[in-house]
Amino acid sequence: MIEEQVILVDENDNQIGLMPKMEAHEKALLHRAFSVFVFNDNSELMLQQRALHKYHSPGLWTNTCCSHQREGESNLEAGKRRLQEEMGFVTELEETTSFIYKAPFDNGLTEHEYDHIMIGYYNAEPNINEDEVAAWKWMNIEDVKVDMALHPDKYTAWFKIIFDKFYEFINVKKS
Repeated sequence: MIEEQVILVDENDNQIGLMPKMEAHEKALLHRAFSVFVFNDNSELMLQQRALHKYHSPGLWTNTCCSHQREGESNLEAGKRRLQEEMGFVTELEETTSFIYKAPFDNGLTEHEYDHIMIGYYNAEPNINEDEVAAWKWMNIEDVKVDMALHPDKYTAWFKIIFDKFYEFINVKKS
């Protein structure tokens, strides 16, 4: 199997190259990524618990799904693809904001990402891919914020950054 490539970018999200995903994480190079937040009609956020065998952040709770865009793939196309691959459904998505973050992990890898945040709505249960996701749940966004403050070690680095710095972009109600 060919290792997935990530899109290396500059601080303005201009593509400057491609690199195998693990190499980019080993070298802490800035690359394009996305985080999808799916809400239901009760304004609850669908959280996923990352599979226990993931190479970083295993077993931690995070947003509905996240990954890296492929070359030639739009942010929205990538978000929908990964929703299907991880959670077993697709829904319409809307881009809200983007930001750069850098988070080193205990295993020597570093996430250095230009992360695009997308929001969607869905009301059914997902059909999770157990290779990617250990568990899932709906949770009120205010309850997530409180639990994250009480138990920060249960959540992924990027999810905590998004809640801390970009809360207004994910605290939305369907109109």
